[in-house]
Amino acid sequence: MDIGSVGTLLYTLLNGRHVGTDSFGNRYYVGRGERHGARQKRWVLYKGAAEASKVPPDWHAWLHHTIAAPPSEQPLAAKPWEKEHEANRTGTPQAYLPPGHVLAGGARRPATGDYQPWRP
Repeated sequence: MDIGSVGTLLYTLLNGRHVGTDSFGNRYYVGRGERHGARQKRWVLYKGAAEASKVPPDWHAWLHHTIAAPPSEQPLAAKPWEKEHEANRTGTPQAYLPPGHVLAGGARRPATGDYQPWRP
């Protein structure tokens, strides 16, 4: 654990109130003290590596003051078109590689002739 993590954990223990935990195990906090006219401070302690893409959309909305109540108190209604949240896969073996990408073999289908390059 590095010094920044220790500082954040100490600050959280002294100034934070736990409001919920998401499906990834990330814990969400709100500041105990309120300053007149200031927005309430909200933050997350990540489980494992600090990776912002591990924050589900409903908790993201709460962290950024888009919704007032945390999803643990007032869950957002799921839409029929919504998919399950997935963390960012960039830099992992599961990352998307488009056809012709060097790491995907570098081969792609030949052009069909419908491409017209721009000439000034």
